[in-house]
Amino acid sequence: MMNSSIKILAFGAHPDDCDISAGGTALLWAKAGCKVKFVSVTNGEGGHHEMSGEELVARRTAESQAAAKIAGIEYLVMDNPDGQLVPGLEQRWKMMRVIREFKPDLILTHRPNDYHPDHRYTSQLVQDCAYLVGVPNVCPDVPPLRSEPVIAYFQDNFQKPHPFHPDVTIDIDPVYEEKIQMLHCHQSQFYEWLPWIGRHDIPVSNDPEERLKNLRRFARPFSEPKEEAQELLRQRYGEKHGSGVQHAECFEGCEYGAPLNQEAIRRLFPLPE
Repeated sequence: MMNSSIKILAFGAHPDDCDISAGGTALLWAKAGCKVKFVSVTNGEGGHHEMSGEELVARRTAESQAAAKIAGIEYLVMDNPDGQLVPGLEQRWKMMRVIREFKPDLILTHRPNDYHPDHRYTSQLVQDCAYLVGVPNVCPDVPPLRSEPVIAYFQDNFQKPHPFHPDVTIDIDPVYEEKIQMLHCHQSQFYEWLPWIGRHDIPVSNDPEERLKNLRRFARPFSEPKEEAQELLRQRYGEKHGSGVQHAECFEGCEYGAPLNQEAIRRLFPLPE
C-alpha cells in the first residue's frame, strides 16, 4: 500500500495542462490518500478567441476548481499573465514560495523543449528552483526545504533536441473515465478555444454525450502507451496486466532533482492494490 503522507506538486503552464498530462495519476494518488496539488503557473487569460481579461481568468479558475473537486485535489491558478511568462526573479520567487509551503516529495512539470513559451518557461522556472529551494538565504521569508524533491517531466511528442523517454508509466485504465470528466470541466478549452485555434480537428457538438465521445477521441493520443511505455507497463504490472493496459501516463526524471530511481518510483508512484 502506498504511503499516504506522500505529497505531489504539478506545475502546468495553463489551467488544464496538468489535467491532460497527469490527471489519471492524480486520481490514483488521491484515492491512495496522498496530497496532490495542481498549479497553473499562468492565469489562462490568453486562451480564448472571444473572452479575455478578468472574465476569462474567472471562468478558467472555476473550471480548474471543478476538475479538482472530481479528483479530490487542490488546484492553484497563479496570477502570471498567460502568454507573457518569463523565467525572471519575480516569477522564480513566486514558484519558490509555492514549493516551500507545500513541501512536495515529487514535482511534475513540462519538459524544457516545447512549442509554447509558457510551457518552456514553466519548466525553466522549476529547474531554476530545484537547487535553490534548499538554500536558506534565497527567498528567506519562507523556510527552505530540508530534503530535495524528485522532479519528473510530463510526456510529450517533441523530438528535438531529444525525444521523451519514460522512466515510469502508470496504468490509468481504472480512472480513465474520471480523467475524461476532469477534462470535460475545461469547456472553454476543449469545446471552444482549441478547435478555433486549430489544435485539434475533432468536431464540436452541442449534444453532451457527443461532446464526451469527441473528447475521448481527442484525449486518446495523450494516453495511448507507445513501445517504451508498454515495456515499462509489463515490467511494473506483469506481462498479462501490462500488455492489456489501454490508457497510461508516463513521466521522465529530471536530473536536477533527487534521483528518480527504482526506490523512488516504488515510493512515489501508485501501484494497484
